[in-house]
Amino acid sequence: MKTIHAPWRINYILGPKPDACVFCLPHSTDEDEVRFVLCRAEHCFVIMNIFPYSNGHLMVTPYRHVSSITELTALECHEVMDYVQKSSFILEQAFRPHGINIGVNIGEAAGAGIREHLHVHLVPRWNGDHSFMAIMSETNVLPEHLRSTYERLQPFFDNLQRQR
Repeated sequence: MKTIHAPWRINYILGPKPDACVFCLPHSTDEDEVRFVLCRAEHCFVIMNIFPYSNGHLMVTPYRHVSSITELTALECHEVMDYVQKSSFILEQAFRPHGINIGVNIGEAAGAGIREHLHVHLVPRWNGDHSFMAIMSETNVLPEHLRSTYERLQPFFDNLQRQR
C-alpha cells in the first residue's frame, strides 16, 4: 500500500478547534496569510479552502455572518459575484484548469459543511482529475502544498487589489 501525505491536516487534527466562525475575519489583516486569505474587498473576501477538493479551491465569502444568499444586500450580492468572476479569471490564469465548478450549498441538506456563514466555492477541474483514488478510496490527491498554492495565487490577487 502506498502512502499519501497531507501534512497540513495535522494542524487541524491536533490543533484547537475554533470557538467562533472560521469565516468571521478580524478587522486586522495580521492573520490573513495564516488563514489563507487572498483578497479583501469592501463586502467580501477570497479565501483558500484548507481542505480542498482540488488544487486552487477558493471560496468567496461575505464579511457579514449570514447563512443564505437571500439575506445579502444587493451591494453584498453584487460584490460576491464580482469576486467569483475575478477569482475564476485568476484561477484560469494561474492553473489553466479545463473547467471550474462554482457552487453555493445553503443548508445542511444541500451539503453545507459550515452552514451558518454563506460562502461560494470555486473548484478548478481538470479532465481525469478524479482518478481511481477519489472514486475507489474516497481520497483526493493534491499535487501542490497549500502554502505553494497560496504563494502562486497571491500575486494575482495583489495585482487585483492595486487595480481597485
